[in-house]
Amino acid sequence: IKKQTWNGGNLCHSSVITPNSAWPNIHMVEVVRSCPELCRFCLASYLTLPFRSAPLEENLIPAVQKGLQATKRIGLLGASVTQHPEFSDLLDWLNQDQFDDVRLSISSVRAATVNTKITNILSKRGSKSLTIAIESGSQRIRELINKKLYEEEIFSAAQYTYEAGLQGLKLYGMVGLPTENEEDIEATADLLLRLKRKTKGLRYTLGISTFVPKAQTPFQWNGVNNEAKKRLKKLTKRLESNGIQARPESYGWSVIQALISRSDRRLAPVIEAIRHYPKVSLGEWKKTYLAAFNGELNPKSEEYIMPSWEEIIYDSWPSSKVLPWSHLEGPLKTEQLLNHKNQSFKKNSQ
Repeated sequence: IKKQTWNGGNLCHSSVITPNSAWPNIHMVEVVRSCPELCRFCLASYLTLPFRSAPLEENLIPAVQKGLQATKRIGLLGASVTQHPEFSDLLDWLNQDQFDDVRLSISSVRAATVNTKITNILSKRGSKSLTIAIESGSQRIRELINKKLYEEEIFSAAQYTYEAGLQGLKLYGMVGLPTENEEDIEATADLLLRLKRKTKGLRYTLGISTFVPKAQTPFQWNGVNNEAKKRLKKLTKRLESNGIQARPESYGWSVIQALISRSDRRLAPVIEAIRHYPKVSLGEWKKTYLAAFNGELNPKSEEYIMPSWEEIIYDSWPSSKVLPWSHLEGPLKTEQLLNHKNQSFKKNSQ
């Protein structure tokens, strides 16, 4: 089954604007789709290739104008918004006096693309902070995952944010990436602390997630790192004891993400059983999975012999394994994904 890709010029924008949404009363406009950077863990990049951008005059400006008929809050959305080839022109258009009462927000910005123009217009248009994804404070890990980002670019982004009068810099980080060790966790804490000392007027927040393997990415064969929970707590404690806000995602729910991400059709009876619980907890997920593993939920056939909880979530799989999604052909073939993975680990071992 081959994935179908929309290659037309028009991308999406909000069709419903409501105060009862995750981003209340914001008209979201999709500026780009996919991402050309190809970080090895990233589903949003690999699965949605090729990188596409909406044309400025034909799509983006009309989409913003339509939203302004309903709200004064505009959000520019995409995995790598600032890499739109006409992004600077879009900012110039939004910088007109007629938009002085409009509040503008931008999804996570690639740190290497942050400049005075971006931060000044965000400040002028009511944004309080800038968000960048660094993934790790360790240059070794950033190179492993193909994150083409250097420390000086992170510090420059912080400086631009401060000089524009924005109040905060939000960063996204991750624990549990392949080959990660304690020194890499220390490097992330150290980077945040040095950022705070360098630009004391900024409020820093680090959102921390646990690596979860995703289909159609080079790291789909890697399992969840069973040290991630401990490292999540360690990094959180280190930052908060030094006045930096940490927002760790639940390790337990990341495990459930991995269960769903790596399972096949045999998980269906588990999902069916779970949906009948009045309130679903992590414990109920594991209890229900173990019931399926013991044959209590499934049809009595060899097709429904369940893999163990540990095999699904924590084990690294051999490249020869037939994956649950092997019948789905994404933008890159399995051989290409494996080559990207091997390139990362080969470079990292040199």
